[in-house]
Amino acid sequence: MSKIKGSEILANSLKKMGVESMFYIMGGPMLEVESHCIRQGIRAIDVRHESAGAMMAHAWGRSTGKVAVCMGCSGPGTTNMVTGVATAWGDAVPVLAIGGSAPLNSIGGNQGIFQEIDQVALFRPITKWAERVTNIRRIPEMVATALRQARHGRPGPVYLDMPGDILYELIDEEEIVYPELERAQPAHRPYGAPAAIDQALRLLEQARKPIILSGSGVLWSQASSAFGRFVEQAGIPFFTTPQGRGVLPDDHELAFLYAKSTAMREADLVISVATRSNYVNGHLRAPRLNGDAKIIQINIDPQEIGLTRGCDVGIVGDAKAVLGQLLEAGQGRLDKQRYHDWVSKLTAINAEKAQQAEAKLNIDQEMIHPLRLCKEIRDFLDRDAILVVDGQEILNYARQSIPTFHPGHRLNSGTFGTMGVGLPFGIGAKLAHPDKQVLVLHGDGSFGMHAMELDTARRFNIPLVTVISLNGGWTADPDGVKPGRDLGFTRYDKMAEGLGCFGAYVEKAEDIRPALERAFAAKVPAVVNVRTDPLARAVTAKFSSYST
Repeated sequence: MSKIKGSEILANSLKKMGVESMFYIMGGPMLEVESHCIRQGIRAIDVRHESAGAMMAHAWGRSTGKVAVCMGCSGPGTTNMVTGVATAWGDAVPVLAIGGSAPLNSIGGNQGIFQEIDQVALFRPITKWAERVTNIRRIPEMVATALRQARHGRPGPVYLDMPGDILYELIDEEEIVYPELERAQPAHRPYGAPAAIDQALRLLEQARKPIILSGSGVLWSQASSAFGRFVEQAGIPFFTTPQGRGVLPDDHELAFLYAKSTAMREADLVISVATRSNYVNGHLRAPRLNGDAKIIQINIDPQEIGLTRGCDVGIVGDAKAVLGQLLEAGQGRLDKQRYHDWVSKLTAINAEKAQQAEAKLNIDQEMIHPLRLCKEIRDFLDRDAILVVDGQEILNYARQSIPTFHPGHRLNSGTFGTMGVGLPFGIGAKLAHPDKQVLVLHGDGSFGMHAMELDTARRFNIPLVTVISLNGGWTADPDGVKPGRDLGFTRYDKMAEGLGCFGAYVEKAEDIRPALERAFAAKVPAVVNVRTDPLARAVTAKFSSYST
């Protein structure tokens, strides 16, 4: 009988369960696992920091709808993944994190084992499922379980802990049983209760000012087409979360980016589709939303129904399945002319505010305003480009000034507010869609957090373009009172050139587009370093209060 190690069993299990990509830094006790994964044909990207690897897996998953793997060696290699995994937890993105750990037969009793720490305990609060493998025979089973947990219901990250002695243990190969691929797949799509579908349609018939709020769950359930049919047949204005942008094009006739505040204040019916009730939508409560509005919630997670505000109709089910039910049951009941006056009002408000916003985008001043940078990027990008935005001022400026037209083609720091995601997200997205333009719009502070991933992009020939809004600090500082704000106007373009990437430095607005053209034509990772006004302060909503 031939013998096989736990490390090879783990690699075999990942391959058999359909894993295509992994992001890692080599180190014990995971070295043999990583080698076997490469031999199995899993695309392996070795990164410069494990947190960035988790973020790349996150973006690759968002861009493909599949699960990617991030790996870390025992101790600090695994703890480094925590921020990236927590970001995936905040965004409900399925990522499989695998950490090597101290030998199972030595842990406990405070013996001072090298790199011993309870890694499972660290990951449990930020994952859907976190477990340690304690028996070599169970490796295939636990890989299948981990992937199923990541995908089923509301998606999310999972963690699998791999003790070194389990990885290096030998066993007769005939004793290992690998589950079928279907074992790791989600169950069938859950449908909503028919009575709840009828109640929702009754509220639609009574409403005169309805709106739809949709989230990234529409993307994960592959419901973009069904969502579009429902919006258009019902004639209801829709608004997406930042991470759900592109489910329908931002220039759709029922998309009113500039009339959102009015719509939310005046709506008499709010349909929440596959999005959580959180600070992004004001927890569905007044004053952000009309306190008297009726609420319909559609979510695959029953815990979301009525979480922060009681709802009138709660439909537990998959977004694609439920939207299909509404379309079928709504034949003859959905009437897009019913809300004509409401749509006309929002159209007028949106057009006026869009015109005002466009005027601001054309700001022509000696120091480049971030809005002018956003305009140049907007006018340059292909319609199906993937845009990643990371920072503070530039994130807020780009939110409404740069549109998205395709599902999953917009990524940002998400509900966890993680800075530093930009370049790793861009690398993951470009690996998923090598034929698309991928542009990362970074603040200079956030860029510095994972700037060395430019080296990763160069080594693997991943030709994304990073544009830095170089305002010399973490935020705008009109008052000059922010401690530690000043970062200096660093020539990050020179850093990029030193790593073998393309670099360009821009100080005049008219030079932005030519620099973008050269950057994309270079066919290597590129940095366009644009010096922007350090006093330009974007206005954003307050999400938290630290006062008593």
